[in-house]
Amino acid sequence: MIDPASFLLFLSAALVIAATPGPGIMFVAARTLAGGRAEGLGCTLGTGIGGLVHAAAGAAGVSALVLASAEAFTALKLAGALYLVWTGIRIWREAGTVVRLPDAGLTPRRRSGFRDGIVVEALNPKTAAFFLAFIPQFVDPAGAVALQFVLLGTISVVLNTAVDALVVLWAARIRDGAARRPRLLRRLRKASAGAMVGLGLALAAARRPAT
Repeated sequence: MIDPASFLLFLSAALVIAATPGPGIMFVAARTLAGGRAEGLGCTLGTGIGGLVHAAAGAAGVSALVLASAEAFTALKLAGALYLVWTGIRIWREAGTVVRLPDAGLTPRRRSGFRDGIVVEALNPKTAAFFLAFIPQFVDPAGAVALQFVLLGTISVVLNTAVDALVVLWAARIRDGAARRPRLLRRLRKASAGAMVGLGLALAAARRPAT
């Protein structure tokens, strides 16, 4: 069993980490500004699923194996980086496309965001490194380690997803106002595309954690 004091400390730390602006928040905000609330919420759900993949992989030891191999880490991060850059280029090319309001019912956009969220998060070795560095500090080695890892990892993902959803709603309000000004919306979408490319380049430059 996890010590109650350690669990409360974990919740406090996980909440602070979730609310701290980082690549995940930038990603869902950029997708919302580019494609609207439906796409942003789909993306948020997708990144949540991707985070659960890392929680399960970490519990099974897969993430540790990937991080221990320079070749596997490089292949994973480059795949994720290329996908981010490709997404940014796609958004840039579609920046001038006329978007109808409201967009909450655009199922294809929601599906696109959901798919991209899963791929980007699942291919992010930095997330695997975070789980392996953060969660074990709160795991009781005398208990069921894998089960504790999955439980704490799931809680962390839920908190991150909740914060991302709030960011999406905020970004959607900004976009809805800008949608009545086509030129401003086009600039926002291009800025979002640039943010995607920047995130991809940052991921490509990430170094493997010291082991």
